[in-house]
Amino acid sequence: MEIKSSAKWIVYVLLLVLSLLWIFPVIWILLSSLKTTTDLYSFPPKFLPEPVTFEHFINAFEKGNFGVYFLNSAIVTVSSTLLLLLINSMAGFALAKYRFKGDTLLLVGFISTLMIPLEVIMIPIFKVISYLGLYNNLLSIIIPPAATPTGVFLMRQYLLTVPDELLEAARMDGASEWKIYWSIILPIAKPILAVLAIFSFMWRWDDFLWPLIGISDPSLYTIQLALSNFIGEFNVDWGSLLAMSVITMIPVLVVFIMFQRYFVKGMVTSGMKG
Repeated sequence: MEIKSSAKWIVYVLLLVLSLLWIFPVIWILLSSLKTTTDLYSFPPKFLPEPVTFEHFINAFEKGNFGVYFLNSAIVTVSSTLLLLLINSMAGFALAKYRFKGDTLLLVGFISTLMIPLEVIMIPIFKVISYLGLYNNLLSIIIPPAATPTGVFLMRQYLLTVPDELLEAARMDGASEWKIYWSIILPIAKPILAVLAIFSFMWRWDDFLWPLIGISDPSLYTIQLALSNFIGEFNVDWGSLLAMSVITMIPVLVVFIMFQRYFVKGMVTSGMKG
């Protein structure tokens, strides 16, 4: 019994050490963003800011026009996430609860696209958005990632755990397919929807490559594109870069805290039935 207790404490200590190693860079960025410009370049480097200053945050918002970039990222991320939840939940519902010719082949096709990297399909997608007149428009980075094979697969796997008898009972009571989807499927699927919301929010908020391709107007830049403006050919504005990096972490952290109670449940139950 004592051996088991000792092993448990060893695991706890090991996990604590790993957690501290993981969070240390985040703490370093936060503390460095509060240092003066002189302290940022001091050697040996100081861990704690002395004195604490918010000049880098103020400069980034006043001179870097970060308020506009932050708003652009918020519009793109929220819109794309909502669209992804709608499309993926509908597709997952159809693949999980409807039987039609070629449904298995269609699912395999969805899953197989996971092996195709973005670099391979960038040019075709760019041609499509250009043909539709969406280039240099926020819609060009909202619509293309609105449905993902990962999201469809996770949604299907989760909805397979929903009893078919529940849906049949609703149909016998006269409920339409839309009513079943809206009143039964979506409430039951809250855990997996929360998982997809967290993933989508992180993907869209942190995305750099596709906005770089779909946007050329600086006034439409997302926050990740704007961060690159602090990196010049001959120098880097480390103070503003660190300050805005801290700001970009906050929305993702808030979203995760909001949906964390659904996160584990959604990830576990999405693979319960195949």
